[in-house]
Amino acid sequence: MLSIQQLHKSFGDLEVLNGIDLKVEQGKVVVVVGPSGSGKTTLLRCLNILETPTKGSVSIEGQTLDFDQKVSKKDIRTLRRKTGMVFQTYNLFPHKTALENVIEGPITVQKVDKSEAKEKGIHLLEKVGLGDKVDYYPFQLSGGQQQRVGIARALAMDPEVMLFDEPTSALDPELVGEVLRVMKELAQEGMTMVVVTHEMGFAKDVADEVIFMDNGSIVERGKPGHIFSNPKNERTRKFLNLINE
Repeated sequence: MLSIQQLHKSFGDLEVLNGIDLKVEQGKVVVVVGPSGSGKTTLLRCLNILETPTKGSVSIEGQTLDFDQKVSKKDIRTLRRKTGMVFQTYNLFPHKTALENVIEGPITVQKVDKSEAKEKGIHLLEKVGLGDKVDYYPFQLSGGQQQRVGIARALAMDPEVMLFDEPTSALDPELVGEVLRVMKELAQEGMTMVVVTHEMGFAKDVADEVIFMDNGSIVERGKPGHIFSNPKNERTRKFLNLINE
């Protein structure tokens, strides 16, 4: 389903990703944890080529981009359409309603008929618990509701893989649960997901595999029970002890 091999990303002299290897099978949920600055967000942004890797390869559903050689913009667009990205901040169009935000991509990128896009958009907003908010503008919605609109917007593009970059980090604590609930439902429905998060409860409950990153490398990986109960790496133990304090 999704595979990256020897992925590197540098910004000038700063190497942010240092030879990442990762495979995610269809329908699986991989949760990436680690301290700030460990490369987690850059990894996600490289998976849908919002950041262009310095070298290595990214493969989704049989399409491979090899960044050891020149990659065309067309191939990048094709690969990117296989992913849906949910960001830390909601990035909604403030002048568009919830429904208009959701249908913008299918209409402009996929050239879907507007009536068809609206029908699907309403269904997706209902799916994330916002069926009564289709005509609301972002300023009329809570942070949790805006993030759920963002999830519906990503799903509207029919992605093969959903990428979540700390989707609850900007939310007040009482709003976190409503977003995690939607994510758990997607996981139960078999959506392939790569999630960067500090929500360890979500990782324990939902992840098929947990990856701990530090200094641009994968330090440890394994089942949630192993990572959280019996980590082998000292750096992993220190991080989890700090998180659990």
